[in-house]
Amino acid sequence: MSERKASLAHRLYTGDLSYDFVGKRKQWYIVSAVIVAICLAAIGLRGLNLSIDFTGGSEFTVPTQVTSTTVDDYRNAVQDESGLPELGEVKVNSVGDNQVRIQVRALGAEEINQMTSFLAERAGVANEEVTNNLIGPNWGQQITQQGLIALVVFLSLVALMIAIYFRNWKMSAAALIALLHDLIVTIGVYAILQFAFTPATLIGVLTILGYSLYDTVVVFDKVRDNTTDITKQSRTLATASNLAINQVLVRSINTTIIGVLPVAALLAAGVFILGTGPLKDLGLAMFVGMIAGAYSSLFLAAPMFVQMREREPEIIDHNKRVAKRGTKKEQPVAAASTLPATAGAPLLSTTDAPPVDAATLGAVRAEDLGPRNQPHRSTRSERRKDGR
Repeated sequence: MSERKASLAHRLYTGDLSYDFVGKRKQWYIVSAVIVAICLAAIGLRGLNLSIDFTGGSEFTVPTQVTSTTVDDYRNAVQDESGLPELGEVKVNSVGDNQVRIQVRALGAEEINQMTSFLAERAGVANEEVTNNLIGPNWGQQITQQGLIALVVFLSLVALMIAIYFRNWKMSAAALIALLHDLIVTIGVYAILQFAFTPATLIGVLTILGYSLYDTVVVFDKVRDNTTDITKQSRTLATASNLAINQVLVRSINTTIIGVLPVAALLAAGVFILGTGPLKDLGLAMFVGMIAGAYSSLFLAAPMFVQMREREPEIIDHNKRVAKRGTKKEQPVAAASTLPATAGAPLLSTTDAPPVDAATLGAVRAEDLGPRNQPHRSTRSERRKDGR
């Protein structure tokens, strides 16, 4: 009966199949550094497309029947027919089925009256039905300040929690570096794509840090299980940690896919159906952040933790002992290659010479040996005759 083929998860868990995350960490560091450099360059050169909530401006709400072309029609009309100069980027989005919201630069009192009359005439309603709000930049500054405070508090609590839970500050350091990587990548994608950075985006960025931390804690938890009393084990810290990463690899991939799919649906709805709004702003942040979080947990956090621990004296001594045992084991294996094998099986050789059949090794035909020259044993009569 043929053996049942083991699943991928089982082979990864038992170590039958292993991807070298820790051994090839320099490659992952280079890849991550390039990605982070691109994102930082995009943030520095292109900047973020801050929404009116951060920059300030005027917002108008117009009652009108929303169709598939309403948003584009109002955007073009405001830019080309309103008669107001230098409105900057005009942002229009629908609010339900009977309203549109229009955002432009901060307008003066006369400009607000002119824009209100224009929008009311176009919608076919009275001027009083068109509402307007003037949003100052101070509100955006307050949001940014509160967001930064929340970020600092979050990172501080994360570092403290991981240090207490795992009783190892190096895990806290590795986790914080991974979180910063996710943060830079997510904001960098906004700078590259020039998606509007709104308060909803800020909420999404803070949310994905939680997802990233969850993945990192799962990986670290398995690493801790495999490396407990590592100096008493016959494997190195890197080997045990790499096995732990492979053991949680399928779980991390499945968790990420399950989490990303609904977020991708929200993002697609926000981009291709609604065109603008909180779904688009929030969806992109969560989509990018969750993928970056899964990547950094496997390819950055755990390898960095192993690298930091490998500088500890006891780990250095342990790795030397493991390497020494491995060298001793290789010698008997080499000697074993000269031992006779079972009949019919070829002998192994450490040289490039072809294998030798054990059944024929040293075999000589009987006719080539000649008569057997066994020692002659005297008979009893011969011994009596000799007086023995």
